Amino acid sequence: MSELRADTITSSDGSSPVTLTKQSAAKAFGAFDQRGSKISANTAGDTFNISSFSDTSTGIFSTSLTSSMSGTEYSSVSNIHYTGTNGTNSRYSRFSASSAYATGSFTTAGQYQNSASEDGYFTLNVHGDLA
Repeated sequence: MSELRADTITSSDGSSPVTLTKQSAAKAFGAFDQRGSKISANTAGDTFNISSFSDTSTGIFSTSLTSSMSGTEYSSVSNIHYTGTNGTNSRYSRFSASSAYATGSFTTAGQYQNSASEDGYFTLNVHGDLA
């Protein structure tokens, strides 16, 4: 049986990291806080392969990828974390979903089940093939 041990693996140019292409690892992940409940409002937390987040309106933001995906049929899974209330009822279900997929960007929205948009602390990850 062979064993390979390494501290760092770089691409053939010797200066950049190796890019995962046809493997099942997440191709991007990140955290974005529109509300300022975990970090400063409209601030990105830890990210990988995300060049920027842009707050477009209440509960909606766009994500730009550093390295584009090979097509628009990739998966972005998101979650909104916020324990506040919507009006007088704090028991509304919250959900988030992504749309407007382009090879280098997509849009994510967070809403209550009654369709009210909500700013919040979002986490997301992207799976698919890089270009």
